[in-house]
Amino acid sequence: MYERILQQMRDCIRTKQYVMTIHAADEMYDDNLSIFDVESAVLTGEITERQKDSATGEWKYVLKGQTLDEENIFVVGKISPVSKLVMITVFRE
Repeated sequence: MYERILQQMRDCIRTKQYVMTIHAADEMYDDNLSIFDVESAVLTGEITERQKDSATGEWKYVLKGQTLDEENIFVVGKISPVSKLVMITVFRE
């Protein structure tokens, strides 16, 4: 359904054009995940939901994918105005 956005997110991962919020990094650490697990989830995953931020009006996307160990995790992200992937949060299923 959101193939264009998903492809853009994957391209950002492949070209290292992404940033991770402090919150996402903290959640990644708390769930014992690596950046490689998060990259894998974006590269293997599918967008399951689109949400609109009530304050900014920006769209963010919930993506479900697999870690390197084939565990399911969720990544919430958006495409920034400068076309970088911003990972807002990460969490286990």
